[in-house]
Amino acid sequence: MTGRRHSFFVFLLIGWISGVILTGCNQAPKRNDGSVNDSLNGKITLSGAFALYPLAVKWAEEFEKLHPGVTVNVSAGGAGKGMTDALSKMVDLGMFSKAVSTEEQAKGAWWIAVAKDAVLPTINANNPVLPDLKKKGLTKQKFYDIFITGHIKTWGQAVGNSSMVDVQAFTRSDACGAADMWAKYLNNKKQEDLLGLGVNGDPGVADAVRRNVEGIGFNNLGFIYEMQTRKIYQGLNVIPIDLNENGIIDPDEDFYGTMDGVMKAINEGKYPSPPARDLYLVSGGKPDNKLVIVFLRWILSDGQKFVYEAGYVAIQPDQIKSELQKLN
Repeated sequence: MTGRRHSFFVFLLIGWISGVILTGCNQAPKRNDGSVNDSLNGKITLSGAFALYPLAVKWAEEFEKLHPGVTVNVSAGGAGKGMTDALSKMVDLGMFSKAVSTEEQAKGAWWIAVAKDAVLPTINANNPVLPDLKKKGLTKQKFYDIFITGHIKTWGQAVGNSSMVDVQAFTRSDACGAADMWAKYLNNKKQEDLLGLGVNGDPGVADAVRRNVEGIGFNNLGFIYEMQTRKIYQGLNVIPIDLNENGIIDPDEDFYGTMDGVMKAINEGKYPSPPARDLYLVSGGKPDNKLVIVFLRWILSDGQKFVYEAGYVAIQPDQIKSELQKLN
């Protein structure tokens, strides 16, 4: 299973080389703990959102352990790819990180919510105004003037000091949920409204910000915090959002130090939604493959115990119940 335990920056390198990360889960160690029906066999394929990729890989690993005759293949490539692949039946399930549009519904999209996470604004760890950013944060309006109007051009303008260091914004070049959610947070804008240098994939944006001291971007939670330590990856940092716009980050706004702190804030509704959001698995019509249905039922039941470990927030019991009803 070491193939799925690569370090973050190896993951980035693979993303740059291939453009799409493909992981086959058939190399997982197999065991039979007697807790499930191991007569299941076959293959399940998933593709799509980088936001859901780490959790989908974890689910694939654990499901394969329970069912030695099953292989689950997971590939990342962005939410747009996940929806396209699902609607065209290229995969059994697409990983999707934004609301399903009416146009996608008209094409036959079917979906269930499986977890929650959030998009956070990221900067280089050596940003020249980092102390001010940590103390004051940025308001929604200032993020708007960086990513939408372009009125803020230097970090001095952003924090109100004399710094003339340019702001270099990075956005996503691929159709994705992260950009969609970040744009929605900025007064209900769309991905194509975001200014900045376009970079492919969540790993690509994180790496671009890490390499550029002037950089600002946005990333899904799992690409900012290291899973084992639950701390921010070296070279990155997070800009706290001044939610009450009083010019200072109050104690109840200061929850970005660890992944667990952010997850708690998402769960309690302290971090705004958007850019916090539900994550989905989609398909072209309601699945009729018995193996896929068993997999989805497991995700919404026993599979939820892996959500926190993988750096996500579990959906509430009443929502799980409603999602399970969609499989009946």
